[in-house]
Amino acid sequence: MERGLLWLPLLAMFFWLAWQGSREYQKVEAYRAWAEQFERAKYDIYSVLGQKGNSITWGKPTPQGPIKLETFSLINVQEIHLLVDGKLINIENLPKKGSSIELEFVFSQSTDSVRVPFTEIPLAAEWAKFLNLGLANWRSQTNE
Repeated sequence: MERGLLWLPLLAMFFWLAWQGSREYQKVEAYRAWAEQFERAKYDIYSVLGQKGNSITWGKPTPQGPIKLETFSLINVQEIHLLVDGKLINIENLPKKGSSIELEFVFSQSTDSVRVPFTEIPLAAEWAKFLNLGLANWRSQTNE
C-alpha cells in the first residue's frame, strides 16, 4: 500500500508532462499552418514571427494558433536593434547568454518601438542581420 502511495506523485507528474507535450505539439502544428503564408517565419516559446515582402507579423503562440498578432511594414522602420538583457548588442560580438533577448524595431514616424522576444541569441542575431540587409536593400532601391 505504501509503495502505491509513493508512486502516485510520479504517475501524476508523468500525466502532467504528457499533457504539456501535447499542448506544445498543438502550438507547433498551429504555427506550421499559420507560417505557410510567409516567405520566412520563426517559432519559439515566446513568439512567432513572419515576414512577407516588407510586412512583418508577430504574435504569441498558443495551441489554437498565434494570438495578439501585430503587423507593421519595414518601410516605416528606421533601425533594428538586438537587445540582450535590455542592452544594445553588437551583432558581430554576441554574448554567450542572456535572460532577455529581443529584436527592437524603431520606427521613423513614432516614438514607439516594437520588441519581439527570442529564446536564443544566435537566432535573434540571424534575424537582425537578415532584416537589416533587407532594410538596406529597400532603401538603396528607393534612393536610385
